[in-house]
Amino acid sequence: MSARTAAAPVNAEQAGRRVEEVLGRLTASGDPAAVAAAEELVRSLMDFYGAGLARILHLLSSAPGDPSAELLGDELVASLLVLHDLHPEDRDTRIARALGSVREHALEVVEFDEESGTVTLRVQETGGCGCGSGAGAREAAEAALACFVPEVRSVDVRSAPAGPPLLQISTAPTGAR
Repeated sequence: MSARTAAAPVNAEQAGRRVEEVLGRLTASGDPAAVAAAEELVRSLMDFYGAGLARILHLLSSAPGDPSAELLGDELVASLLVLHDLHPEDRDTRIARALGSVREHALEVVEFDEESGTVTLRVQETGGCGCGSGAGAREAAEAALACFVPEVRSVDVRSAPAGPPLLQISTAPTGAR
């Protein structure tokens, strides 16, 4: 590809599903040699691109300033780095980064269960009504975490009670002093 030719945007999630679909079709064909060859090809390509990503990270880390900050915030780049076990941030930092991108809900991590891959979140009720924000918060959290933290396999969202009620303070009635 020349410098003048821009690559068409690729949806990484769709591309991943397509690879799984093609491997599934090969498996269904009943030809074990074809399945083995396809799986070896996928592994070899993963190794090749992983080595390239590792080289890019090494070159960026030796560059002046910190050019990696924008890369780590990009969903596609972050998911590739995690896929190849190259992401420089630990799991908890990536969880915080992902949840920070969910602006419509105030989400707080309660715990992460490594065995089940479940992250438990608390969503702060902002309106005090307690009405149905859990499902929307779960969907938003799942979408954000999918790219940055694939080791999270499920999300449990609990609602936190709204803060104490606001007390109205006024002046004392006339004659009460």
